[in-house]
Amino acid sequence: MSYLALYRKWRPKTFEEVKGQDAICTTLKNQIMSGRIGHAYLFCGTRGTGKTSVAKILARAVNCENPENGNPCNKCATCASILKENSMNVVEIDAASNNGVENIRDIREQVQYPPTEGKYRVFIIDEVHMLSTGAFNALLKTLEEPPEYVIFILATTEVSKIPITVLSRCQRYDFRRISVETIAAHLKELTASENIKMDEKALTYIARCADGAMRDALSLLDECVAFHPEGEISYDQVLEILGAADIGTFRKLFGAASKADTGEALRVIGDAVAQGREMNQFVSDFLWYLRNLLIIKTSEDPEGIIDTSRENMKLMQDDAALVSKESLMRSIRVFAELSNRMRYSPQKRVMTELAIIKLTSPQMEENNDALLERIASLEREMRDLKERGIQIGTGKAASGKGTEAGPGGKEETQTGSQTIRLPKAEYDDFMTVRKEWGKIAASQEGLYEAVLKDTMVEPKGSGSMCIVFPNASVARYGERAELLTALSAYVAEHYQKEITFSTRIRKNGNEPANNYVVSEEEMQAAVNFPIEKVSDKEDQ
Repeated sequence: MSYLALYRKWRPKTFEEVKGQDAICTTLKNQIMSGRIGHAYLFCGTRGTGKTSVAKILARAVNCENPENGNPCNKCATCASILKENSMNVVEIDAASNNGVENIRDIREQVQYPPTEGKYRVFIIDEVHMLSTGAFNALLKTLEEPPEYVIFILATTEVSKIPITVLSRCQRYDFRRISVETIAAHLKELTASENIKMDEKALTYIARCADGAMRDALSLLDECVAFHPEGEISYDQVLEILGAADIGTFRKLFGAASKADTGEALRVIGDAVAQGREMNQFVSDFLWYLRNLLIIKTSEDPEGIIDTSRENMKLMQDDAALVSKESLMRSIRVFAELSNRMRYSPQKRVMTELAIIKLTSPQMEENNDALLERIASLEREMRDLKERGIQIGTGKAASGKGTEAGPGGKEETQTGSQTIRLPKAEYDDFMTVRKEWGKIAASQEGLYEAVLKDTMVEPKGSGSMCIVFPNASVARYGERAELLTALSAYVAEHYQKEITFSTRIRKNGNEPANNYVVSEEEMQAAVNFPIEKVSDKEDQ
């Protein structure tokens, strides 16, 4: 006898053997035991979740000569005939290739004849959404009022394409995706029965790759067994067979992306392609890896949500500490969009590389996520400069030297900054706002708080101040009227000062910060005593 694929060999024969659809199986069993059997059923759900298997079990159960708690005995002549697929009472039709009106007319003619054995004639129409409009119309009357000995079981993966007139005539059952835990447990049971030695970690990976479909999991397992029929199949071998990547590859890619190292990230992609990794699976697995990092970042108990070893959990915790939640959410968005687009694209590597370039170059995007990423990048650069002893905005090593008198009575530092004298009232207002600017900026939640993070203020005349932004990308959000009005209102409420705000962009990276002091005339009037400036040499 020729080899029988695992998903065919292990097709469930009773409702108890169906995995992950307990509610549906219990309902159908109760209907059979109580004799309240419907005339039309609609089984809908994703591929490989048990729709056809349950339909065949139901067809045997309603005709079984010796049913056991709603299950077919699978031993009587009727059950044996249906199992061998030579029973006249059970007709299985593939609507993908038999979708015309004439095919439905054949069914209507067959419906007229009662069963030759058993109680019911069962018509299983698979992929029923493929029927033409005319075929659906031809089916309606028969579907609504079939003879009492006829049962229709319709199965589909795209219930949205079923006409509402058909839906209203059927009992609908939605088959859910099967959990990774349930699939892995079934694979463990199956491999033990088949004397297949496989690493438990490898079984869990196969279960995750199946994406909720038991049939897909059994097909993947069949593929792995064929590659290594003798001896134990390891996790690394499964990765090689399925064209997948391990956590080490994802860590390299994530590390390069978090450092905005585009070249290194592209090299990781190139190595994955050279090793024969399938790009769809690679992107899907990396998206799952990013999801795990986000859960670690946001959940108090990630170990209860993420199914992985302690060693991998520690590695992912180290990676999650490198970036913010906002950065992870942007990465997930970029790769989720990539996953949707590359499904039907012939240039999967090119699309993946474009996504990597976008991920490592937030300045290419104009959405809020990218803006926050650019701000975070600027903060990292500023911290790095401070650690190296370089003044922000000067590009020179920090100096402890004093200032020199500049032209026009202004004092000019060696870095080019100026000392500007202000009227006392304006000086007091400015010093209050400048001292509290971090708190004022933090009062604006969400996007505006991030926009104001690397700004500073400067006086602009009586009752007016200017917000200085580091670049045009940030300034275009900061110059919005709603933000400037909100800042004025906050200052008026908390500091009792009427201030209006304007904006400008820092001229260049070397623009120094000016020094502001009270004008000598007002200071002299305040103390009622002549003020004489002492030079640095005399002071010494």
